[in-house]
Amino acid sequence: MTEQIASVADELQPGAARAARIGPAILDLQNISLSFGGVKALTDISFDVREHEIRAIIGPNGAGKSSMLNVINGVYTPQEGRILLQDQQFTRMNPRRAAEMGIARTFQNLALFKGMSVLDNIMTGRNLRMKSGVLAQALRLGSAEREELAHRAVVENIIDFLEIQAWRKTPVGRLPYGLQKRVDLGRALAMEPRILLLDEPMAGMNMEEKQDMSRYILDVNDEFGTTIVLIEHDMGVVMDISDRVVVLDYGRKIGDGTPDEVRGNPEVIRAYLGTTH
Repeated sequence: MTEQIASVADELQPGAARAARIGPAILDLQNISLSFGGVKALTDISFDVREHEIRAIIGPNGAGKSSMLNVINGVYTPQEGRILLQDQQFTRMNPRRAAEMGIARTFQNLALFKGMSVLDNIMTGRNLRMKSGVLAQALRLGSAEREELAHRAVVENIIDFLEIQAWRKTPVGRLPYGLQKRVDLGRALAMEPRILLLDEPMAGMNMEEKQDMSRYILDVNDEFGTTIVLIEHDMGVVMDISDRVVVLDYGRKIGDGTPDEVRGNPEVIRAYLGTTH
């Protein structure tokens, strides 16, 4: 499995070419601390995310990975620290502002509209870009109809990109789990994000589905130039497709660097990878 995904990564974009595309920091998290009552979820964590890179966040269960994504897209407000996003400083973010600034997210637990078609689920990702009022959209008046057709064209391109044309009119609830994950990714892509947060995009997938999802993630990063922040438990996937990896353990950062640097970090090996790795 690891060799298959590594070969996919090499075919899509060799390491040197990928590194050449990576730009300066687009997101900088500085001294982030987050507590719930007396429980510390994150303690004094700092790291940045560079434009066009795939940045992985790893760690055992309870390490604070999802909490960190929730801080980035404004679900949680840290008690300490600051966020620099596209050269703007924030001490408080909210999900709508994050979305308007180009941050999209998928979730570990799917939150799709199971009774709606694949096409309509992905269309919901265009909501922030729709300028027509609800009434105009419902009645398909003039500019509203033209706007909807333009948004549908974008969505159809995403459906083609993710190779789910055969299911475009199928209710999502009837699809197998791996395809539902692909629809979830499509909905996030419909926002045309500059930064895409992926919370365990391969959880529950079999080997073939993981290989497919790895290819799509690499394609999104390569063809769209989208910066990706990824939480994933499959270490083979993380090491093969990530440019840099930050490691959390009990809400603290214990490692940060390239996959090879993290793989050789004794503290990471002890806390997460295990000595047998």
